[in-house]
Amino acid sequence: MTSTGDSLKIDSLTIEGRTFPAAAVLALAGRYGLMPALVKEIVIDQAIQDIQLSEEEQAEARDRFLQANQLQTPEQLAVFAQQRGLSAEQLLDLAARELKLAKYKEDTWGAKIESHFLQRKNRLDRVLYSLIRTKEAGVAQEIYFRIHDDGSPFDELAREYSEGQEAQTGGLIGPVELSVPHPALARILSISQPDQLWPPTKVGEWYVIVRLEKFLPAKLDESTRARLLEELYSTWLREQVEAAMQGIY
Repeated sequence: MTSTGDSLKIDSLTIEGRTFPAAAVLALAGRYGLMPALVKEIVIDQAIQDIQLSEEEQAEARDRFLQANQLQTPEQLAVFAQQRGLSAEQLLDLAARELKLAKYKEDTWGAKIESHFLQRKNRLDRVLYSLIRTKEAGVAQEIYFRIHDDGSPFDELAREYSEGQEAQTGGLIGPVELSVPHPALARILSISQPDQLWPPTKVGEWYVIVRLEKFLPAKLDESTRARLLEELYSTWLREQVEAAMQGIY
């Protein structure tokens, strides 16, 4: 392995006296299923190649990297780099790479977050609900009437009759995003009012009795924004890697 300038150039790789030319290294990467990971990193490098960092940003990125990896001396940094087949300078460049990637994400998709949020909001809304499920239609109907007509406590009947893990919590589930429950159940919850009890409904192999306890609308706060930004980036990166892999094979 040889290094030229600020970039790493692999002419060959020698392991225990055996030398592998660069083409053989790539062939081995493909054989062992490592090619997608390699392609992903190349895609990222190409995407961020024009991103510039100020001296302050570079120093901040390097300090965070050193702290995260508990590298307090040049000697520790040199050993850490050697274990990864890099020079100390190249290793610190990886620290700057993370910040460059963060800036690339913001520059590329930051302005699209709000519209993406509006498209996804109905799946990001959260619900707290109570559920009883059984495979017996007659049992489900009886439970429903006991809750609706007789005022029997939902949680007590859930502990006694529900056949899922929710029996341990008195039927209470959540809060969870509306993308989590079965689609049929999610549709019911999405049009429910708090405390609305639904009669037995067939969902897959189960007859379910469900009651919405609380609806928690999604908000575009800092954590949601970061999640959606990562979601847009991950979708783009997956598409880029898939396209590149089709070109390789």
